[in-house]
This record gives sequence, C-alpha cells and structure tokens, in this order.
Amino acid sequence: MAPQSLSITARTVDPGLLALPWSTPLADWPSSTIVYLPKGLSRHLVRFANLSGGVVAVKETTEEMARREYDMLGHLTRLNSPCVERAAVIAGRTDAAGKPLPAALVTTHLRFSLPYRALFTQVLRPDTAGRLVDALAVLLVRLHNVGFFWGDVSLSNTLFRRDAGAFAAYLVDAETGELHESGLTPGQRAHDLDVARTNIAGEIMDLEAGGRLEGGVDAIAIADGIVSSYHSLWAALTAAETFAVDESWRITERVRRLNDLGFDIGEMSMEATDDGTTVSIEPKVVDAGHHQRRLLRLTGLDVEENQARRLLNDLDEFRARISRLGDEEEMAAHEWLTRVFEPVVKAVPFDMRAKLEPAEVFHQLLEHRWYLSQAKGKSVPLAEALSSYIDNVLRHRRDEATVMGPTTETMSLPVITRSGRAVVADEDDEPDVDWRDLV
Repeated sequence: MAPQSLSITARTVDPGLLALPWSTPLADWPSSTIVYLPKGLSRHLVRFANLSGGVVAVKETTEEMARREYDMLGHLTRLNSPCVERAAVIAGRTDAAGKPLPAALVTTHLRFSLPYRALFTQVLRPDTAGRLVDALAVLLVRLHNVGFFWGDVSLSNTLFRRDAGAFAAYLVDAETGELHESGLTPGQRAHDLDVARTNIAGEIMDLEAGGRLEGGVDAIAIADGIVSSYHSLWAALTAAETFAVDESWRITERVRRLNDLGFDIGEMSMEATDDGTTVSIEPKVVDAGHHQRRLLRLTGLDVEENQARRLLNDLDEFRARISRLGDEEEMAAHEWLTRVFEPVVKAVPFDMRAKLEPAEVFHQLLEHRWYLSQAKGKSVPLAEALSSYIDNVLRHRRDEATVMGPTTETMSLPVITRSGRAVVADEDDEPDVDWRDLV
C-alpha cells in the first residue's frame, strides 16, 4: 500500500499508481510488478512496470528534477514534439522504517517503440545504423525548431518506431533540456550536435566491443552522419533564397521540397531588393507532419509521417482506379478506408495484431504485393498478397507492441501480462471481414 505521506502529481491519477510498491526502493521491486524490457544506458535507475494493463517507465531521481522533467515533457507535448508521454511525479516516498526514498518520474511506455539496441537480431548493419542516425537528426531539427536545447542527445535517450521502412525518433530523457521561447543560438545548436556525434560514436563503439556490429562498419562515419543529415535538413527548412520576380514558381517548388521532407511552412517573409528585381524568401515557422495531417483530416488515421505518405499514395491510386477523380476527396477517402484499409486490418488474426501497428502492416503488405507482382510479371490482387503476407511474413515476426528484439543484458525474462501473453490485442465484437472481397 502507498504510504500516507505519498504525493502524486498528475493530470489524471490512475488508481493503479497507488498499488505500486512506492515504499520499496526501485531496485528491489518484486518481479510481479516489473516488466523486463531492453533499455538504453541511463544515469538513473529505471524500471518498467505494469499499470492498468499498460506499461510505464519509472525513474528514480530528485523531486526537483522529476518535477522539472515532468513540466518539460508537458511543454514539448503541447508543441507537438515527438516525446514520451508524462504520467506522474511521485514524491514523499519513505520505506517501512520511515527513511526517505528518491522521488520518481513516471512516463507512459511508447507502444511499438524500440530501443536502438533492440533494432537488430544479432549484429547492427550499416543501413540500419544510418536510418537510426537520420531519424535522430530529424528529431533534433524538430526540437531545435521549437527552441528546445537537449543537452544530452544520444541513441540511448531516444526511442524509435518503424515508419514505412525508415524510423521515427522520440525523445525519452528531457532531464537536461531547456526551452527557449526566443529560439536557439547557432552555438547552442552546434553544442547539441557535437554532443550527439560524440555520444553516438561511443554507443556504436560499445556495440562493436560486444561483437554486435557488422564487420567493416565505421562507428565514426556513422556518428558523422548525423552532422551532415542535420545540416542538410536545417538548411532546407531555414535557408533564405533569392530569385527574380518573374520566378515566383520557385516559392511553390520550395514548399513542395519541404513537404517532401515532412514539413509545412507556417510563415514566410518576402522582401524586395533595392533594384526591385529580386525577392528573398525565408521560412520562419515550420511544422512536421504534412502527410500526417492530410491523412488524419481525410480518414481519422493518426500514423507516422512516412506511413501516412505511403497510405495516401495508395488512397490516390484507389481514387484514380475507381475513376472518381471528380468526387470530393473526403468521399473517396472514406470509401478507401472502408473498402481497403479496414478490411486489411481486420483480416489480421487476433494473435498477430500485436506484431506491428496497423499502418505498418498495410505498408509492408503493399511492399509484399509489389515484390510478388515483380516476380510474377503481373499485378497481384490485394487479397492474394494479403494471404501470402500473413502466412509468409507477419506470422514469423515478433510482437512489437511492447518489446522487440533478442534478450539483452537488460532483458532477462519474457514479458508476461495477466493473460499470460506478451501483449494482449484489442479484441472487439465485430465479425471477421472476408478479405477475399478486397478491392
């Protein structure tokens, strides 16, 4: 039972929080409470615990630092920055003898997220390492764009989710972060980037020392990759352009380039030069998620950016295939959602629904269909591709709803929930869909 002096700060208090053994040091929590998941290196003790059918991360720290990080995660969430969701701050902890215990920060475990050490089966391949670094570069640009100085950029302080063949990165540890409403100076951005390069090199070398790095992989080259990726993306988002007044089409071109990177322009400033022949354009405020927002508006599906781009491509192809380009876009999107996407999702057996997110399943199905079509030299019906994908691909994947990857030094037991399975799929009362009727 929770001690009487316990103080819980949270937007909504989950009753399950009171049932956790707060009077016991985190290192001594019983195995019935702990969920053994792989995690990165941390300066603080971190444990995962079951809470109301879900998983939370509990970190012991000082009360001041816990409240500071709790507030920072709230600010970042309001700014739509990719980060873990804050759950609570637990203060006033004491043991059975009345001795004070450290405060704790509780965050919600990000479903389908993967620590970088769990992103490979035996060894880390160069292409996987490169995609991780690219994802971290995008995250860093997004954070810098809203004025967040991280201070401790690393792979260990980041979670990754699969995003249509790439990865999307999320901030996990905001303890050292600072939010500057006026924006960051070039020196602050350079400092974060230098810290990122140093930490990534060390983390990749650590994998190499453990024999978990594919031969020929250059840890320094991988770490250097975040510098080039960051500068390229930052320039694409913020660099000013000058062009002649009769070249206004280049504004549209610039916007499309930013859209392709997953960003929108929120504000632009144009200023004619003294001779009146040129105009300068500089994006002032940019937001990530162009394709995410369009898909959410059309279908209500909230997915990652690359997944949204892939689903929108299929939606557009569907609209052209049914020859209704003159119809309202929203009408075609609703028909695609009910005739194509939802039947695919419902055709996945319940015991496989924790393996991947529905949007990632759909993306991989489209990839699988393309390969089958290439091999047969003709278009393969979606229903045939779905049957092949479920039997030959999805069935052999591990669950990723809560954990993915082999046992590591931080994962020595299987993840077990009350049902006895690693993950419980959300089951409803809807009848199964006959996916053979798919368009």
